[in-house]
Amino acid sequence: MKSRRDKAQRVKERYAEMASPLRGDSTAAAGRLEQMGYSPQEIASVPESSLGALGCGNPTALAGLKEGQTVLDIGCGAGLDAFLAARKVGPKGQVIGADMTAELIERARRGAAECGYGNVEFLQGQMEHLPLPDESVDVIISNCVMNHAVDKTAAFRETWRVLRRGGSIHIADLVTEGPMPPASTPGLEVWAEWVTAAAGKNEYLDAVGRAGFRDITVLAQKPFDSPAMLQPLKGKIVSLHVTARK
Repeated sequence: MKSRRDKAQRVKERYAEMASPLRGDSTAAAGRLEQMGYSPQEIASVPESSLGALGCGNPTALAGLKEGQTVLDIGCGAGLDAFLAARKVGPKGQVIGADMTAELIERARRGAAECGYGNVEFLQGQMEHLPLPDESVDVIISNCVMNHAVDKTAAFRETWRVLRRGGSIHIADLVTEGPMPPASTPGLEVWAEWVTAAAGKNEYLDAVGRAGFRDITVLAQKPFDSPAMLQPLKGKIVSLHVTARK
C-alpha cells in the first residue's frame, strides 16, 4: 500500500513543476481567475508572478477581513490570496502564507519583495503540521488545498489549533458528487492522488465538525468544470465555499 508520505511527495512534486515557469501567459491566467470569482481590479492589484493559482474560488471575497487582523493562508502557492488579504488587513495587520512547496514559497517571497508587501511573510510547511503557535491567527483562508489531505479531520484539527477563539475559517474547496472513477482509470494520472483522497460534501463537512468547529455554513456551491476536466470526472466535482468558527 502506498504511504501517505509518498502521496504527499507526489503532490508536492507536481506543484513544484507548475511553479516554474508560470503556466500560460498572464492574460490567460487572468481569464481563469475571473472564472473563479476574482475581479479585474483584484487581479491587477497583485504581482503577475502570483496569477498562476490553481484554485476553485476566491476565499478572500467572502471572508470579511478587517484592518489589523492576522490572517493565515493555508496552501498559499505563489501568494495570490495572501496578497489580496494583505491589502484588506492593512499595514497594522499581518498575513502569513504557508505552503509545502519550496519553489512556490520562493516565488511568493520574490513577489512580495518586488511589490513592497511589508505585512506578508511566507513559510514552508504542511497543512497537517503548520509552523505556527497555538491560537496565533484571527482568520484562516485556503483555496482548494484541504481536499488533498487523506485525513481531513487531522488537517482541520491543526487549523483549529492555530486559530484564536472566536476566529473563523473561509475555505474554497472541491468535493465529490456521486461515485468517482477508479484512480487507475487511463487519463486520470494528474487527478489520481486527488481522487484517492477526495471526499463527498457530507464527509468533508463532518471532518470540519469533528475538528471542533461550530457554525459550519456552506456560503456558495456550484459544479466545478474546467477546460482540462477529463470526461470521467465531468459532473462529479463540486466547488464549495465553507465558513466556520472556533
